Amino acid sequence: MQKELQPKDTNERKWGSIIHGSAFAGMLFPLALALGPLLVWMLKKHESDYLNKQGRKAINFQLTVLLISFVCVLLSILIKPLIALAFMTGIGGLVFAVMAAVMVYKEGDFEYPFYFKII
Repeated sequence: MQKELQPKDTNERKWGSIIHGSAFAGMLFPLALALGPLLVWMLKKHESDYLNKQGRKAINFQLTVLLISFVCVLLSILIKPLIALAFMTGIGGLVFAVMAAVMVYKEGDFEYPFYFKII
């Protein structure tokens, strides 16, 4: 873990965890997969560099999941089984969001296995 990613107190850990866990709103509305972390990040990014970095990680990963899912849905017009891959990608995004929320709360940081640096 890098020095600058250390939370200063339990309040920062809590908000970092909320940033990652807010992607769970994607269960209700698919675009909320990225909008949940985006809204919380926008509210808290000015409070600390730690929350800013956690928000960027969460948003970048969830936007990557949305992009992959969207491409799979479009390509499923030609290749039908890709619709299942789009669904599994969305579920994977939610699973990693829960893992990130728990790890950030317990240890202070979580590194997603892959994401495009969009933000």
